[in-house]
Amino acid sequence: MPPADLVIRPARPDDVPLVLKLIRELAEYERLPHLVENTEALLNEALFGKVPAAEVIIAELAGKAVGYALFFHNFSTFVGRKGLYLEDLYVRPTVRGAGIGKALLTELARIARKRNCGRMEWSVLDWNESAIGFYRSLGAELMEGWTTCRLGEDQIVRLAAGTSDGRASGASGASGASGASAAGS
Repeated sequence: MPPADLVIRPARPDDVPLVLKLIRELAEYERLPHLVENTEALLNEALFGKVPAAEVIIAELAGKAVGYALFFHNFSTFVGRKGLYLEDLYVRPTVRGAGIGKALLTELARIARKRNCGRMEWSVLDWNESAIGFYRSLGAELMEGWTTCRLGEDQIVRLAAGTSDGRASGASGASGASGASAAGS
C-alpha cells in the first residue's frame, strides 16, 4: 500500500527541468548516462508542444518528486486499438519498496482503461531482476521470443537516403516490412 501522502499528478510545463533530472537519474541507474542527449527545450516540445509526443505523471511525497512515468500511445494491428507504451518508470532509490512504482503503474492502467487501450507494454533491462520480479507480480507477461529493434538517427538518415550498409539488403523490402509490422502489432 502506498504512503497516504502520495500524490500522482500530470506533469506541467514548469516540471520540465525536474523531469529531465529524473530522466538523468534513471539513466545513471541503468548505467547509460552517456546516452542522454535530451534537453529542456526538446523535452518541453515533446511533452507540451503543438503535437505532444509523450506524457508524464509525477509521484510526489510531501510535495517532493520521488518518481515518474513517461508514456505515449502506440497501436496494435492485431488488437485493433491503441495501446499505452511505458517508456520510463523511475522511483528514487530512497523510497523504493514503498508502493510508489505500483501506484504509478496503477494510475497508468486507469489512464489506459479510460482511453480504451487494448494493452500496456514496456521494456525492462534483462539484468534488472528486481524490476522483472515486480512486473511479474503485477501479472505482466514477459514477451519471450521478441527482440527489440532500433535504428538510431544516423541509421535512419542512411536508410531514408537508400544508403544503408547493406547488411539487410536483398529481399529485406518485403520481409523486413512484414517483420516490423509483426513486432509493432
